[in-house]
Amino acid sequence: MNATFETLGLERFDDDLLLVRLNRPQAANAMNTRMGEELLDLFERFQLGADGVRAIVVTGAGEKAFCAGGDLKERNGMTDAQWLRQHAMFERMLRALVACPLPLIGAINGAAFGGGCELAAALDFTYAAESARFALTEVTLGIMPGAGGTQNLPRALGERRAKEIILTGLPFTAREACDWGLVNRVLPQAELLEATLATARRIAGNAPIAVRQAKQSIHRGLQMSLADGLAFEIECYNRMVATQDRHEGVRAFNEKRKPRFRGE
Repeated sequence: MNATFETLGLERFDDDLLLVRLNRPQAANAMNTRMGEELLDLFERFQLGADGVRAIVVTGAGEKAFCAGGDLKERNGMTDAQWLRQHAMFERMLRALVACPLPLIGAINGAAFGGGCELAAALDFTYAAESARFALTEVTLGIMPGAGGTQNLPRALGERRAKEIILTGLPFTAREACDWGLVNRVLPQAELLEATLATARRIAGNAPIAVRQAKQSIHRGLQMSLADGLAFEIECYNRMVATQDRHEGVRAFNEKRKPRFRGE
């Protein structure tokens, strides 16, 4: 990744792991037009090629906020047409993120409100700091979640819990988010990023084609009937049989050594 971004910080680890940091700490990492455009640009790139990246961690700058949602200071005074134009871009950005073939892991380091909570829900899974707070506050502002919240939250938490969260607009804790299924682990702030990176490293060490196919099988399979999902799973599985990684995995197991996967 040679791109330079104004609102995102990118850092490579071990060549195959990318840390994406939402980088507007002076605005609680709120998503303005520029950040939305840069996230769209970044994740559309991964649909064209991985550039050696095998796993991505997404977090926020600082310790107070992951993302406070849409930047309401920027939106103040927008015409209806300008608001709709910006939101159409945000919708494209979320679709690009969801379509990313690589594993996306969140390190939720602070407040994830509004669009920030929707962003967290769109990732493959998340870890959160003990101090993190979540909320979908849109109905308190005269709007509703429009970046996947009404679709991803019911899938993660169940319909009734999602309705309670979205219709009240009330915040909830990281521990509640974990108990309900939005967050996988809750950690002290000082341990959050390293624990998330450790999980990403574990994923990045696995066969990259297998990881991508498994992610696709889960994501798309959940949108099908069980019978169609099982058929789709086998289609994903069969694509790996002829890969060099599959041959290498079997050889390494029998030779009692760590496999060297190349994504081929």
